[in-house]
Amino acid sequence: MRMTLEADYAVRIVECLTLQGKRCDASSISEQTDVPLRFSLKILRKLVQEGLVVSYKGARGGYCLARPASEITLRHVLEAVEGPYVFSRCQRDEGACPRTATCRISPIYAKISKTVRESLDAYSFEAICFPGKKDSAEIES
Repeated sequence: MRMTLEADYAVRIVECLTLQGKRCDASSISEQTDVPLRFSLKILRKLVQEGLVVSYKGARGGYCLARPASEITLRHVLEAVEGPYVFSRCQRDEGACPRTATCRISPIYAKISKTVRESLDAYSFEAICFPGKKDSAEIES
């Protein structure tokens, strides 16, 4: 399994905004993250829609985090572009699989999904970008 390119780009963009700590225009974000401008704009729209980023219009416009980096986790960013994390497609839509009631594998997939979501929630962008900061959790190698 792999993270999609869009999810990887979204993480880079939020990391960039965290490190900048101020309003940045889309061109600067694109340049600093090595994400094509058109793709950056698409991802930024999703991040704005999900309330992770704020967009400012006009000559002094740009983008910045909508809340402190300590309150934005990897899970928030990944799910903003990919939707809720589930290990198997059978978990995505209730009732989509006729075997759900008798499936022995589905509960295992649900447990794996929960573990991954909890792990992604454990990493805030403050902790990722500023690991030595007093208030941020330590990132384990």
